[in-house]
Amino acid sequence: MYAGHKAGSSTDSGEAQEIAVAALTWLAQDAERLEGFLAVSGLGPQNLRAAAAAPGFLAAILDYFAANEPLLIAFAAQINRAPEDIMQAHQRLNAKEAQPEP
Repeated sequence: MYAGHKAGSSTDSGEAQEIAVAALTWLAQDAERLEGFLAVSGLGPQNLRAAAAAPGFLAAILDYFAANEPLLIAFAAQINRAPEDIMQAHQRLNAKEAQPEP
């Protein structure tokens, strides 16, 4: 079990956002990892900050991790969480994006 992780706990929306922000920070700490994300997303360094403010961006970050298992596992290990926690956050953020605006 990963330190700081409760077995069977679910990820709430705020925690899911925190995980996604940590994922972006982790990507940005390594030029090669960041370049991979930028290549897949179609973003560039010049518009990354603006894109980060857009609705759905945090979900897109975790979409990228969900599609790249080695990256997902490395990130989960770095933040001392189970990969399943990252996937729960991914599901939570995607569900939030799918909800209609009130």
